Amino acid sequence: MKKTFITSIVIMILILALALIQTGCGSGPASQESTSDTSNSEDTSAGGTGKVYKIGISQFVEHPALDSAREGFVDGLKEAGFEEGKNIEIIVENAQADFSTTQAIANKLINEKVDLILAIATPSAQAAVNATKDISILVTAVTDPVDAGLVKSMEKPGTNVTGTTDMNPVKDQLKLLKEIIPSAKNVGIIYNAAEPNSVVQVNIAKEAAKELDLTIFEATVANTSEINQAVQSLVSKVDAIYTPTDNTVASAISNIVKVANEAKIPVIGAERGEVEGGALATIGIDYYLLGKQTGQMAARVLNGENPAEMPIESSKDLKLIINKKSAEALGITIPQEVLSRADEILEK
Repeated sequence: MKKTFITSIVIMILILALALIQTGCGSGPASQESTSDTSNSEDTSAGGTGKVYKIGISQFVEHPALDSAREGFVDGLKEAGFEEGKNIEIIVENAQADFSTTQAIANKLINEKVDLILAIATPSAQAAVNATKDISILVTAVTDPVDAGLVKSMEKPGTNVTGTTDMNPVKDQLKLLKEIIPSAKNVGIIYNAAEPNSVVQVNIAKEAAKELDLTIFEATVANTSEINQAVQSLVSKVDAIYTPTDNTVASAISNIVKVANEAKIPVIGAERGEVEGGALATIGIDYYLLGKQTGQMAARVLNGENPAEMPIESSKDLKLIINKKSAEALGITIPQEVLSRADEILEK
């Protein structure tokens, strides 16, 4: 009886031991599978290869300034660790100056389920904001984001939008005009009245003109086909023409310069691309650098910052640029004091 009881105890111990061994063997593959899953999980850091962010770019029109802003944006992202083909995918759409197309592009990017939208120029930015309040939107080449209805304030946007403004030093540009041509009294401005950013700049120019003893003559256009006629309407009235950062105007800067130069009327541009296109001079924004600044802000958003809390930034780097060939064509001698301050003198 006692022997039987001991035997039963031994058998029970053996059964328990076997059960524990089987449980232990069963847990081995489970642990390996868990480790494998962890190693294959998405890496959402800037340098990771797992998470790929989809970025949509909506550009209003092709011209050197906006193209440069787009290129700078991509390079700014790359410097911050976000590179196409590695951890970002970029979709580029261009409205070719068609206001209705900007809305179609915004809707398309939303359907593509992008993680972030870059809107280049005010019409594209307004279309993106009308289309979504959820996707983060970075803007650039927008003169007045508050006036355009994109943000509540420059310091604290309070919406899904942040980015950079291309507000020009309009008064300084008109002062530059006076330095180069001290006798100038009448200045023509060509712009598209349908672009809010242009209207803002024209109003600033009118205020500045009062202090500088200048009279402003306006010529408005709806598209590039009206440019030549607009310039012709001004050349008999003015001593110089000022071109703001207007998308319609920037797209036709070479035409403006051609007609103006034939009448020996200098053109003062608002940014580098316009001087490269033949304008006499500018003290203004480098749109590549502005775009790069925007790209660095976009990287911060992808890394978790809230655009509603990120102030709209302005250009950190203005350039005085002179087109020597245009000066020669106009028979204008640029004062030495201006030449000595120039950041760049274009020879072509």
